[in-house]
This record gives sequence, C-alpha cells and structure tokens, in this order.
Amino acid sequence: MGVIATAHRAVEVFRREGMPGLTAKTVGKAHQRWGDLSEDLHLLPDDVVDSERIERGWVAGSGRPGAPLVIGWVLSGIAEGSGGHTTIFRMVEALETAGHRCIIYVYDGVGGRGERYDELIRRWWPNVKAEVRDLSAGVAGCDAYVATAWQTAHVLAKQGALVGARFYLAQDYEPYFYPRGAAYEFAADSYRFGFTMITIGEMVAQELRARHELSPVVAPFGCDTSGYRPFSDRPRNGVVFYAKPGIARRGYELGVLALRRFHEMRPDVPIHTFGIRARNLPFDAQVHSHMTPAELNTLYNSCSAGLALSFTNISLIATELLAAGVVPVVNDHAGSRADLEAPHVVWVRPTPQALADGIARAHELHGAVGPEKISASVADVSWGPAREAVVRTIETVCWAGAPA
Repeated sequence: MGVIATAHRAVEVFRREGMPGLTAKTVGKAHQRWGDLSEDLHLLPDDVVDSERIERGWVAGSGRPGAPLVIGWVLSGIAEGSGGHTTIFRMVEALETAGHRCIIYVYDGVGGRGERYDELIRRWWPNVKAEVRDLSAGVAGCDAYVATAWQTAHVLAKQGALVGARFYLAQDYEPYFYPRGAAYEFAADSYRFGFTMITIGEMVAQELRARHELSPVVAPFGCDTSGYRPFSDRPRNGVVFYAKPGIARRGYELGVLALRRFHEMRPDVPIHTFGIRARNLPFDAQVHSHMTPAELNTLYNSCSAGLALSFTNISLIATELLAAGVVPVVNDHAGSRADLEAPHVVWVRPTPQALADGIARAHELHGAVGPEKISASVADVSWGPAREAVVRTIETVCWAGAPA
C-alpha cells in the first residue's frame, strides 16, 4: 500500500474508531512486522508492576479539613463519544464544582504524546476545566491521584513514593475484558495495589468483594435525563443497536445474528446502528458512528426498541434508551440486573432467536405503554448520587490525612 493510500486508510480508521482504534491497528501492524504476536496491552513494558513489590509510601497530601484539593486523574484510551470517559469527566466536573482543582494526566500506553488529547477533551467535554498534561512529562504536586483503568493503576503504583492519596475509579471488572492470560492477570493484580476503590455500580463492587475481599465505595449508576428525553410529536418504528465490533463484552456478533433474524420477521422495521461503524451487515441498516448526546437522543426518538448488549457491567445505553422513551432489550445475567432496575426492560437469554423475539416484544411493549411512561420510569435516576459519593470519598480520605 502506498503512502497516500495508507494515510487515507489511517484517517478512515480514526474517523470510524477514534484514536484507540487507530492505535490498536498501528500496534498490531508493528507486531506482525517484527514477528511479535503478543497481546496488545496499551501499557509500556516498564510500567507493569507487581502488587507484592510496590512501594506503599504514599500519604494524603492535605490534612486540613475544608482546604481545596488538587486531584490528578490518570486517563488513557480517550476517544470521541466514549461513554466511560464521559462518566469520568462527570466526576471531574463534580470535584471542580465542589471547589477543587483537577489535572488530567494522559497516559498513551504505546509511547505517543498525551498533549494531542487536549483539543479532543475540550470539544467533547467542554464543561471540564482541568488542565491536560502528558503523563510522560512527570506527575507531582497533587493531594490525590485517581486511576481510571487497570493500566493507569499500574502507572500510579509505579510511583509508590509520590506523596498523595491513591484512588481507583472502576467502571467494570476489567479482567473480564480478556481471556485467561497475561492481560487478565495484570488487570486482576491492579486491585491488590491498596488504592481506595470506588466502583460505578454494584456489579463491580460484588466482584471486588467476592474475588479480592475489598470493601469499595459504590457510586450508583446514573443517567442524563435532561439530555435524553422523548419528543411528543415524533413517530417511532425503528430499532437501534449499540454496535461495538472487536469488543467481545459488547456481543456484536450476537447482535448482528439477532437483528438478521428480526429483519426476516419484520422487514418493515428500520434498523439503525451506532458506536463503531458496522460493516458488511447481512441486512439493510442505517449505519452511524460516534454521535453526540443530542444526535443520539434524536436517533432514539425514531425508535421504539433498542438492543443494548453487555456481558460485564451494564451498558449506559440501556438507561439512556429508557429516558428517551425506548424499550431496551438486554441480555439477562446477574451483573446487568445488579444495576438496572426498571419496569420496561425486556430481559432475554443471549441467543440470536431469543433476542430477535425480544425485539419484537419490545415493539409491542412500546406500543402498549408509550414513550412518556417509559421515560417517566427513570425520571428519578441521575448522576447526582454518584458525584456526591466520589467527592465525599476523596475529601474524607484527603482531609483525614490517612493513607489511602
């Protein structure tokens, strides 16, 4: 492939999958070129640490109750429209609103520079005031540091003598992202570093209690009900699918098989996909990629049913669909039910035909209940309790001056 063709291909991958997708393909090509077929960890070799050998000399940087804090957040894999990063930035905003200063340290994980993410953050999360820094330039001067994924937990644990409390905001039980192997064990070891654990939702907390004997603070799942709401004058007949090819826990292949069977049953119902751009679908569909919340709400308002699959923590999409007056179809398992309690959810066994039948039932339920009542079922759900839990936990640990 020539230089120009390669450049065009890179631009297309970036538009479709964001920086993580481009990085993954670039690293993958490098692995093939050098005969290295190792698992892509997005973690530099020297940053992998051992929980039994790390220094644990950190202490809270401020013991004065009520004093404004400086909190450093270590992030990686930032991509436009990322739901996980949106949740993180909600917590950053909460701390800033409470009078604290936040600094975002970007860890690239493949040796690139972090500064390039500043513009992306300003464009997609404009309410965040935090300064954006490249972690490779050094980390210092904060009262607290927050890891936001297992890779960033390793990076923080490596800085064992750095003054400042340690926190770990866990949005999923990340060993489940991988088959049993090196990445699985590296992710599991990150929960043994001794950081103060804060989980988004009960599913992750349950795993940490059962597998690691931890007692995490639970920040409950929320939803932006002001951004996702039903339009009263919008006809609905479609089904929308959150498509994440290449991410096993999102069940993309299962969703495609289910939608194929549903399309055979109901060829009159339009199908939409969004997320990572779906290709070579075996049915007609309107394919979207990353969308802003406003664009998503408009799309949801053209649909009566939505397919929101996740085999680890529940997808945020399910509650967003409900808020917009759409009936979500969700694969049934204990992890999802731990964090989604709503009357108008169609829980289904994760097989193609069961999901196809579930989508058909969701259309019937939508017609019987109506978008306004569906939306009202989650009207009291907000991110307020989660924001309060994160702010309270960080303030309590830091102002007490106790080790995290």
